[in-house]
Amino acid sequence: PGWLLSLAGRPYLDSILHKKQRRVFGLLERPALPPALAVPIVTYKLFLVGRSGVGKTALVAWLGGTSTPPAHHETLGIEATTLFWPAKPLASGRPVLFQLHLWD
Repeated sequence: PGWLLSLAGRPYLDSILHKKQRRVFGLLERPALPPALAVPIVTYKLFLVGRSGVGKTALVAWLGGTSTPPAHHETLGIEATTLFWPAKPLASGRPVLFQLHLWD
C-alpha cells in the first residue's frame, strides 16, 4: 500500500503529479517516464451512470485530486476524464500504470 511513497515508487508518482496535485491527462497524453522505468499500461474505461445529484462528478474529481464544485451543477452530456494510476501488484514484482478513462 505504501509503495508509491517509497523510494522505488516515487519516480512513478512524480510523473503523474504537477505542483503536488494529480495531473489530468488528455486523451492522447501519457506520463513521461525515463526508458529505464518503462512499464506496461493497462487501460480501463469506466462509465459512471446514475441519478442526478448522487455524486458521480464528485467521485471523478476526488479520484483526480481536483476540488469538488461547491454547488450542484448537472453535467450535460458526457464528460470524459483520463487519469493514470501507478501501482505495484502483490503477485507481480513489476509496477504497472493503470490508465483510467472515466466517462461521467
